[in-house]
Amino acid sequence: MKNQELTLVYHLGELRKRLIITILTFIVFLFGSFIFVQDIYEWLIRDLHRELAVLGPTEILSIYFMISGVSAVALTIPIAAYQTWLFVKPGLTKKERKITLAYIPGFFTLFLTGLSFGYFVVYPMVLNFLLSLSKGQFETLFTAEKYFKFIINLTLPLGLVFEIPLIAMFLTSIGVINPKFLSKARRISYFLLTILSAVITPPDFMSQILVLVPLFVLYEFSVTLSKIVYRKKSKEQQVNNNIIPMKKTS
Repeated sequence: MKNQELTLVYHLGELRKRLIITILTFIVFLFGSFIFVQDIYEWLIRDLHRELAVLGPTEILSIYFMISGVSAVALTIPIAAYQTWLFVKPGLTKKERKITLAYIPGFFTLFLTGLSFGYFVVYPMVLNFLLSLSKGQFETLFTAEKYFKFIINLTLPLGLVFEIPLIAMFLTSIGVINPKFLSKARRISYFLLTILSAVITPPDFMSQILVLVPLFVLYEFSVTLSKIVYRKKSKEQQVNNNIIPMKKTS
C-alpha cells in the first residue's frame, strides 16, 4: 500500500513538472509573440485593403493578446506533445517510445498545414463571398475583434481535421481501430465532412467542392495509412508467434 502511495506521489509530481514546463513555454511564446504582434497583425490584414475598427481603447489590447495567444498556442503544441511523451515514456517499451516520439513532428506539421489551407484557400473564398452579398446594398465595416475571430473560426477546425491521418495511424498501431472499421465508417465520415464543408464555406457548389475534395482525400489517405500500419503490425505478430524457443543441449 505504501509503495502504491509513493508511486502515485511520484506520478503526480512528474505530471506537475510537465505541466509547469508547458505553461512556462506558453508564457515565453506569448510574450515573444506580443513583441512582434504588430508585424503579425500587418501580415494578417495585408490583403484586406481596408481599416479595421475598434470599439474602445481596451479592445486594441485584447486583440493583440488574441493574436499573441493563438500564435503561442501553435508554437507550444510540439513542446506540450513532447512533455506528454516524457510523462508516459516510463510505461512504454523501447519500440513504443520510438513510434510515439515520431508522431510529434507529424502532428505539428499537419496542424500547420490545416491552418494554412484554411487561411490561404478557405478564408479568401468565404470573405469574398460575404463581401459580394453586401456590394451596393450595405456599407461594410469590420471590427478587428470580429475579423480575427472570423479567421480563427475558419482555420482552427481545419487544423484539427488535418490531423486525421496521423490519428488513424496511431490508433491502428495501438489496436484501437483497424482499416475495416474505417472502411465501414466511410459513409458517416463523408457525411460529417460534407456538413463541415457546408458550414465553413459559402453556399455555392464550387467553393464547397474545393474544400470537400481535400477532406475526402485526407480520409482515404487515412484509410491507406491504417492499412499499411495494420499489415506491418500483423506481420510482426505472425513472426513473433512463429518463433520457437531453442532447447538447451546438454
